[in-house]
Amino acid sequence: MAITIPDGVTIIGECAFHGCSSLMAITIPDGLTKIGEHAFRECSSLTAITIPDSVTWIGNWAFRGCSSLTAITIPDGVTSIGMYAFMECSSLTAITIPDGLTTIGEEAFSGCSSLTAITIPDGVTTIGKSAFRGCSSLIAITIPDSVTTIGYYAFCGCSSLAAITIPDGVTMIDSYAFCGCSSLTAITIPDGVTTISRCAFYECSSLTAITIPDAVTTIGQGAFNRCSSLTAITIPDGVTTIGRQAFRECVALTKLILSPAVSTGEGCFMGCIALITAAADKNMPTVEDLLHYRWHRNVAVKERVNALLCLEGSWDHVENQPKRKKIEGVEAPLKATEAREKIPKVLWREILEYL
Repeated sequence: MAITIPDGVTIIGECAFHGCSSLMAITIPDGLTKIGEHAFRECSSLTAITIPDSVTWIGNWAFRGCSSLTAITIPDGVTSIGMYAFMECSSLTAITIPDGLTTIGEEAFSGCSSLTAITIPDGVTTIGKSAFRGCSSLIAITIPDSVTTIGYYAFCGCSSLAAITIPDGVTMIDSYAFCGCSSLTAITIPDGVTTISRCAFYECSSLTAITIPDAVTTIGQGAFNRCSSLTAITIPDGVTTIGRQAFRECVALTKLILSPAVSTGEGCFMGCIALITAAADKNMPTVEDLLHYRWHRNVAVKERVNALLCLEGSWDHVENQPKRKKIEGVEAPLKATEAREKIPKVLWREILEYL
């Protein structure tokens, strides 16, 4: 089925062709200015469409679920692509985005699993939440220097993406922004970033190297969890907090540079079975020091031991635990005086296995 919209029409209204699953072709006249929300949603047989240059606005969900659409050119007059506008256009291999665009809306291209490359033009400042989530064929993307915000889940599940450059204007990498980018091998975080949010690089299993800038103060929960190819990392002195399980199961990690002043969350380095070097400042106690009674009273040192030497599980201030736990099948008493006697015999033996 094919439709020609007559001359003189300036707006395609909300839900105008929603669910027209047999619509294969449509001709839109010059002079159209607006494509309304849900206008062509789930037109699953539509293979191509030409949007005239007069269009300035593409509404939310406008082409969502147009699963046969293979290519589209967005005209120069469009300044904003609405939320979910091309979501689940699973056959879309190419798209041209105009230079005047400033915002890519939430989930705008989410689930476009055939999209291989995209250039985001200068002038775009925001890449919205889940904008390219699940674009599993995307191998290259150019992000301009004008971008300051990379949203929640923005590139999550882009499993073919091998490289990406984050522009200098970005100050925060939001939660899950690159999670599941399993082909990503290296990334440089710009100097202006102060926060790496929760699970930002979760399961980036090919990531072998990452540079964390000096401005970063917080590494969120699970930020690099299951980055199984990461071999070494230097955490700058400005970092004050590393969240729970931030580097959990980084099984290839063999070198860590970390100041003992940083606060680490539960299970921060749990499962990092290859970690054999933990360089820190000169105040970090040696294993021989740790085995000596005087260090058992130092809470900060106990936290460092838990983090740096990758205990399988967490030991969160033994004196404060409300119930007893077993280590290597031996029940560890939790009264402070008893704990100090048991720790050298039980817990430190487990620590030594990782050296």
